[in-house]
Amino acid sequence: MAVTIASHVPKTASDEGVIEAARTALGDMLVEAKDQVGEITLMVRRDSVVDVLRALRDTPGLEYQQLMEIAGCDYPERAERFEVNYHLLSLTRNRRIRVKVLTDADNPLPSATALWPVANWLEREVFDLYGVLFVGHPDLRRILTDYGFEGYPMRKDFPMTGHVELRYSEAEKRVVYEPVDLPQDFRTFDFLMPWQGAEYVLPGDEKAKAEQPGAPTPSAAPSGPAPANVQTPAETPKTTDTPSDTGAGKPANEQAQKEARKSRSAKAENEVSKDSDIPDPAPKGSGRRRPTGSAG
Repeated sequence: MAVTIASHVPKTASDEGVIEAARTALGDMLVEAKDQVGEITLMVRRDSVVDVLRALRDTPGLEYQQLMEIAGCDYPERAERFEVNYHLLSLTRNRRIRVKVLTDADNPLPSATALWPVANWLEREVFDLYGVLFVGHPDLRRILTDYGFEGYPMRKDFPMTGHVELRYSEAEKRVVYEPVDLPQDFRTFDFLMPWQGAEYVLPGDEKAKAEQPGAPTPSAAPSGPAPANVQTPAETPKTTDTPSDTGAGKPANEQAQKEARKSRSAKAENEVSKDSDIPDPAPKGSGRRRPTGSAG
């Protein structure tokens, strides 16, 4: 069955031939290229990343004109623990590509701000969260964390509680930083699954008492005999009402049909008007003023 695509849906160019064109354009700057789950990833050399991005932007047939994102990843077990991923978009062909670079905390990456001004803030985010340095950046400083923040929060070895905590001091009338001091309630963890039988009593467990006989649930109580539903006798037995008691039946139906067939004037005669304090309007007589101002 043929699939028809609506005219407003943008056409996406195939990624066929992109890796071969990238190998030709990048040469020895390309370390590895792979196409996985429909996404092309290029691993390039650290010192050549700016030349690679420029070639991907300006080479005919590739034409990745826009830098969409710079994202970092941390793998502490590796010698070059950080991965920096550049995500590019081709506006003319509507397809994407990922450029990946490996580095560590000591070796900086060349800045891409000369190619795309948006790289300014994106590189500052990677620096702020991972501590990756970018040489040639015009203003490499933190952008997400607070002033004086210690460490890089997206690193795997960064403590979950951080190094300092802040609070508002009533005595100093300002926000102050102090060493992390968690209450003991937040430091005690037993890692037991509740459905495996925890040894402590959870809030509300004290209400779970054995049910007494006569409880409405049909299930057996946690301890003791099974509940017995005692029938309470009624003072007056319930009996089925007859048509003569309720006024229903064939005579009532015939009377209702007879009333429905009456004319409007007949129905109006049977209606009962309620007394009202509002006087009836005066009839329109001959004493009404005429447009000339004289009475008839």
